[in-house]
Amino acid sequence: MTVNDIASALARASRARQRVAIEGAATKSGWGSLAAAADVTLSTGALNAVVDHRYGDLTATVQAGASLAAVNRELGRHGQWIPLDPPWADRATIGGVIATNDSGPRRHKFGAPRDLIIGVEIVRIDGTVAKSGGIVVKNVAGYDLGRLMAGSFGSLAVIASATFKLYPVPPASRTLVVHFGDHWAAGGPPERMIAALAASHVTPTSIELQTRPPRLLVRFESNEGAAEQQAAAAAGIADSFGATTSVVAGLEEAAVWDAHTARPWNGAGTIVKVTCLPAQVGPTIAWFNETLHDGDWDAVGRAGVGVLLVRVGGDVSRQARTIADLRARFAPGTGSAVIVRGSDDLKRIADVWGPAGDTLPVMRAVKQQFDPDGLLNPGRGPFGL
Repeated sequence: MTVNDIASALARASRARQRVAIEGAATKSGWGSLAAAADVTLSTGALNAVVDHRYGDLTATVQAGASLAAVNRELGRHGQWIPLDPPWADRATIGGVIATNDSGPRRHKFGAPRDLIIGVEIVRIDGTVAKSGGIVVKNVAGYDLGRLMAGSFGSLAVIASATFKLYPVPPASRTLVVHFGDHWAAGGPPERMIAALAASHVTPTSIELQTRPPRLLVRFESNEGAAEQQAAAAAGIADSFGATTSVVAGLEEAAVWDAHTARPWNGAGTIVKVTCLPAQVGPTIAWFNETLHDGDWDAVGRAGVGVLLVRVGGDVSRQARTIADLRARFAPGTGSAVIVRGSDDLKRIADVWGPAGDTLPVMRAVKQQFDPDGLLNPGRGPFGL
């Protein structure tokens, strides 16, 4: 299948007023709102090539159906990569990662997909193929269209390809594993260490927290000497807070990160993505400790940027009540709680996205411009668009 094939298929569906579901590797098929039934499913799996790797400019254009891992293997031949590490990177497609704006621990340094895109090619529901952006980092014309696609859940257009700014693959990595006590208390050592790391000269690519028991994973990726020195400096900071530390590398380090990435998805229950001010990470975790006394919850996340994945167990009514109470903690514009994984029963009684604020009219207007008949991924977009 080519981009022109996708354009032709969408044009036919548009003329027939058929609803179209867009699918890559289906690693995130359960994310978002309950989708309306589709008449046609359009797969991007055949669009799986690295179109152009301009390694001298540190940019690459890749098709939407390629897996992130396959793309990075190809880019790695020239010592470069797209520094994204979402779950299931071996299968997750470029288009799916962009459409959900999904990221992982390295978001601490490199940001989310929307921060790395410098150009995009899309196909609109009427079959129109459009491009925006440039092929070098300094050319940012049309960059907003790429950012618009990020997090759209395929509700605006089919992403055919994207151009990313790249980074050199670091030659060495060290992870400092920091163990605290048995409980996470507001204002306790984990929070104070996170603040101390932010105020220090060390430059980690990831600062990840775990809650049960409290633990931090602080990763440094650079040359061998710099990675070791920075890990040692961070260990000194941890020592000042009475923590126990160890440094891992190689296969042991890879195993630590594999387990961490998989951790929130392994248990039963719903998974909520909590976004808040970094200063609210600790109080939010303390709130879960105080609210869910039976301990049927767990959290991991980006401590330095204020993004948590929280697994909440229990029956559906309890999950819905917990999510509602969590959202009530945040003043408008200071935090959100979005259901990432949840049962259909939960999604019927609890809003997946939470309060939209004053942005919903703008989002509806954008949806109307791109997909006036609501045919693309109907119901899957933010706030059910």
